[in-house]
Amino acid sequence: MKKISLILLFVGLNFFGQQHQLPDLNLADVNGKKMSLKNDFLEKDKFYIFSFWATWCSPCINELEEINEVYDDWKKNVNIELIAVAIDDSRTVKRVRPLANGKEWTYKILLDTNQDLKRALTIVNVPYTIVVKNGKIVHIQNGYSPGSGTELLEKLKTL
Repeated sequence: MKKISLILLFVGLNFFGQQHQLPDLNLADVNGKKMSLKNDFLEKDKFYIFSFWATWCSPCINELEEINEVYDDWKKNVNIELIAVAIDDSRTVKRVRPLANGKEWTYKILLDTNQDLKRALTIVNVPYTIVVKNGKIVHIQNGYSPGSGTELLEKLKTL
């Protein structure tokens, strides 16, 4: 019985650890450049905010707009980089770049057209935000309400 308990404990801890790591996937940015989640977002002690969104999601766009207004101030206070991950499929992905350019978003935009990253992180609904530090997911925020950007910054300061 002890042996089974130890095996279950090990499997549970291993599963838990994997769930809190950033998956090893490659995504293209809006210019077609492939980026590796494991290799391109590794700066030590830097926070990477991955904000999952879609062009058809009004709350997602509102969240990214709210963050865009204060993003430069955030970067002065905390070592961060925001990556907007568009989950638009092959029918709507052509809207991503014009929308981002029109909004004058300055952060990286990655395309998860096949939703591989979304599935790997078991994301059901957008907007969905994860904060990664040193390759590990340290915070998750699901949904959007006005002011949640400020709450996110305060959370980052505590991490």
